[in-house]
Amino acid sequence: MTNPIRPQVGGVLSADIAVPEHERELRFYSRGLTTGERPLWREDLMNNLGVPIIGVGPRGREYAELPLQWMPHIQVANVAASVERASELGGQVLLHSRDEAGRSQWAVLLDPNGAAFGVIPVVPAEMIPAEMAEPGREQAFGQIAWLDLTVPDAPATRTFYEAVIGWRSQDVAMRDGDESYADYAMLGGAGSAIAGICHARGVNADLPAVWLIYLPVADLDESLRRVEEEGGSVLKVMRGKDGKARFGVVSDPVGAFFALAAA
Repeated sequence: MTNPIRPQVGGVLSADIAVPEHERELRFYSRGLTTGERPLWREDLMNNLGVPIIGVGPRGREYAELPLQWMPHIQVANVAASVERASELGGQVLLHSRDEAGRSQWAVLLDPNGAAFGVIPVVPAEMIPAEMAEPGREQAFGQIAWLDLTVPDAPATRTFYEAVIGWRSQDVAMRDGDESYADYAMLGGAGSAIAGICHARGVNADLPAVWLIYLPVADLDESLRRVEEEGGSVLKVMRGKDGKARFGVVSDPVGAFFALAAA
């Protein structure tokens, strides 16, 4: 996995979700993320540098129409242009914030598959702690380590995000039995891989068509155990050749999907 939290077009800054059963959800995420002797996350869901990377908010009237999905906030060159392109290509605009002069500040969109995401301007470099912006740095704090979207029509979805976000794509060789095909690594403005767009086939056949944010934890096996203990579900666990868990796709108690990854 790469470090997508960098000031660049296509870079990921944060993610949030508005949920019912807010107190239960806070306990679920706090318990699931704060594992190991040196947790990467704090109980208030900031990372261990005190940076608010993820947010779990109550599902009040303002957010009642938002889907129960984790929504990554992705940096774009021009929010208004991204909103216009999304609408032209079959997406929907759920929220669109403008300042008093009518200039776009941020937006929450749905792609044609129903996957929700936010678009924000490219952030100034000084807003991101230096430790978090270093490419290739070993995980020592909580951050969004990767994004993945699995859909029936991956080529069309790739084209949608290239136009809306400004990502470029790179083929990733895959196999489904005797058949070969390509999924896509989506590259940010600095040329690094930020996210994956995958066909709903092979090893990804049973994944939901939502953006999965990958949250690293210090003790993945314990985090997966706590997911089930706190009322969530483990959909899939991928293990390395040594048998150790590398990541797990899970759902929280209200049915929102995300992934936990070994740091």
